[in-house]
Amino acid sequence: MEEKLIAVVDDEEDILELVSHHLKREGFKVKEFKNGRDFLLYVESSLIPDLVILDIMLPGTDGLDICRSLRSKSRTHSIPIIMLTAKASEADVVVGLELGADDYIVKPFSPRELIARVKSILRRANKEADRKTIRIGPLQIDTEKFEVSVDGEKVELTTTEFKILEVLAEGQGRVFTRDQLLKKKRLWGDEKLVYDRTIDVHIKNIREKLGKAGSMIKTIRSIGYKLEEQ
Repeated sequence: MEEKLIAVVDDEEDILELVSHHLKREGFKVKEFKNGRDFLLYVESSLIPDLVILDIMLPGTDGLDICRSLRSKSRTHSIPIIMLTAKASEADVVVGLELGADDYIVKPFSPRELIARVKSILRRANKEADRKTIRIGPLQIDTEKFEVSVDGEKVELTTTEFKILEVLAEGQGRVFTRDQLLKKKRLWGDEKLVYDRTIDVHIKNIREKLGKAGSMIKTIRSIGYKLEEQ
């Protein structure tokens, strides 16, 4: 099986060495970057990494700007991103998720936990089971190609956003509580620090990206969400 390429962007030399060492020991290829500018130049002109581990507090272009840039371009919009940062407040986590990060790990961190989350996200991104197309009104979800379209127009979602939408669509008309969504392994893997607010942020992003079809996702006050044809 082809080795997965992981990009690690962090201006702390010891963090770069620690993360790279553990990733390589698990069989990953690693590309290291000490600043955001060099990383963005790399992804524009070279190979697209299979996953990015990204610090927020970087010299020059910070991690939030990098995340925003990656999500705004068709070439890089679907790269899984793990934020690895000392900024630990819930507000910081929410900002990272709103910009499209798939996961958020706070320093100091456990290298074993980081590796577990990397593997979990890559499994979600590469999962090929349950191949089918789901059609609900103007919304079409191709679970084989991991593509979403509204009235034939392609919609770009992150891996986590796609999986949340897929869960809601598969259970069309069923109400999913926030707790049920938070506990679904297919969304978050075996270990993940998530809040109720995490779901709300992702749902908000999905609705905005779906445009007119976003109103198909209904909020059930104080309970959760469901998706149904209007």
